[in-house]
Amino acid sequence: MNNKSIYLASKPRYEILDGLRGVAAVLVVAYHLFETYFHGAPDQPINHGYLAVDFFFVLSGFVIGYAYDDRWMAPLSSPQRGKPGMTLWTFFKRRLIRLHPMVIFGTLFGALLFYFGSGEEEFKLIDQTPWWMVIIVMLWCFTLIPLPHTMDIRGWGETNPLNGPAWSLQWEYIANILYALVFRRLSKVALGFCVTFFAVMTIFLCLNIDVTGFLAERDWASYTVVGGWSITPDQLQVGLTRLLYPFFCGLLISRVGKLIKVRGAFWWCSLLILVVLAMPWMGLGTEGEARWTNGLYEAFVILICFPFIVAMGAGSSVKGGKSAAINKFLGDISYPLYITHYPLIYMQMSWAETHKDAPIGMHIFVAVCIIILAIFVAYVAYRLYDLPVREWLKKKWFKTNGQ
Repeated sequence: MNNKSIYLASKPRYEILDGLRGVAAVLVVAYHLFETYFHGAPDQPINHGYLAVDFFFVLSGFVIGYAYDDRWMAPLSSPQRGKPGMTLWTFFKRRLIRLHPMVIFGTLFGALLFYFGSGEEEFKLIDQTPWWMVIIVMLWCFTLIPLPHTMDIRGWGETNPLNGPAWSLQWEYIANILYALVFRRLSKVALGFCVTFFAVMTIFLCLNIDVTGFLAERDWASYTVVGGWSITPDQLQVGLTRLLYPFFCGLLISRVGKLIKVRGAFWWCSLLILVVLAMPWMGLGTEGEARWTNGLYEAFVILICFPFIVAMGAGSSVKGGKSAAINKFLGDISYPLYITHYPLIYMQMSWAETHKDAPIGMHIFVAVCIIILAIFVAYVAYRLYDLPVREWLKKKWFKTNGQ
């Protein structure tokens, strides 16, 4: 068997996990659409929609462990030394091929629609931004390096003002680097200790226990994990905390292998995700501020519910061609939908601002059109761009020496 077959052979996919990723992505789109009208998570129907990011991290950790844990080249001190396997550079190339084409597409898509999202209330900077600055920001954001605040062209302080959700991909890349350099080498016990420590970090964040002094800057988001999309100290702490437990808990689940088999798991897991994300905020004060009970709820969801859902989805199988087709379609569009939908949301925000007096039916119609358009763009991007580009990169980067 040559190296190429070892490096590039695909393992069987967890169809239900693919489908659940798509379900969560669709709910993220709905959450962002509702944000236009409710201006705050506590008020809208999908109150905890932002927790979908934490769910994605659990999924990613599980899939990374399943796909790569047994493929690494054995160290020189190992009895298996000399056995063909995957190098660090091979791993990083594979992850770049999987993730980065759509990062570039989503940023380009956001640049093309940038001026259609201008508004006097939300995005005042857009009309003040020259076209050449949009191109500079686009080229910068192609690299996925966080954009400095001094180059913000929208006004929200995002690390990618052309495509907001890209912030979570930045953390995803960091997780992949940490896995490749450190965590792949840990035993189950050592990894378990790390995950326990990360769980404590999550509890501290959810309950607003400010051990670093940074969280005082986010009094607008106390007792919640909302945040992570900027490079201020408080947002960096939030983003790192949101990444570490979910991702490496997913990795631990894949290694332990204690999965849960349930009949009709896709539908039950989808229902659980919907219920968890749509659960109203807990214990709101008289002025709408969050209280510790909401933080306790979010800690429970992140620490217990999401790992349980992933274990159930991974341990079960799809029965019937229709269910398999649904899971495949949702899995195909999940990442493209997540990384391309927000430029359309920017446009919807602008339209809603300039049409405040339009009939409610018109607003609903526009929102439905945005969802349909987002799914269409995601599917077309997947079929006509993402798949061909990834295949081309595989042939180019792995054409010699099996790499």
